[in-house]
Amino acid sequence: MKKEKSSLLGLYTIGIAALFLAGFLLLVVFGARTYQNTVLVQNDNNTKRAMISYLAACGKAGEFGKISVSESGDGPVLVIEDGDTGYAQRIFLHDGKLMEDYNRTQAPVSGEQGQVIGETGIFKIHERSGSVLEIETDAGRVLIDTERGEER
Repeated sequence: MKKEKSSLLGLYTIGIAALFLAGFLLLVVFGARTYQNTVLVQNDNNTKRAMISYLAACGKAGEFGKISVSESGDGPVLVIEDGDTGYAQRIFLHDGKLMEDYNRTQAPVSGEQGQVIGETGIFKIHERSGSVLEIETDAGRVLIDTERGEER
């Protein structure tokens, strides 16, 4: 009888230990998923912020009065001329990606030659009062003063 109680107590002990182990494993799995989702959201946020910051930096780098907007088949093109060289940095939307290239100012815009800045479904450029351009993407908006070459 004493042996039965002892083996029954051993089974309870093993059962409780297994229950704690299963709980610990579930905690680790749920924690890993939460961490993975947090990292994905943070990377997406960083990518969007980098795209807006890049557009603002491009606007600041443009020489005064050398920032303009033209049109291509896919929509607006932000043209930042490189002095009097006849070349320009051009930013445009192609297949859901914000692209840039450095080419002759009057050359046709081609997505195959550009480099990807980031993914966005929206790229709109609105001319606001005076010399201010408002650039809108999925990531947000940035205002650029084309006369001063700076973000507002």
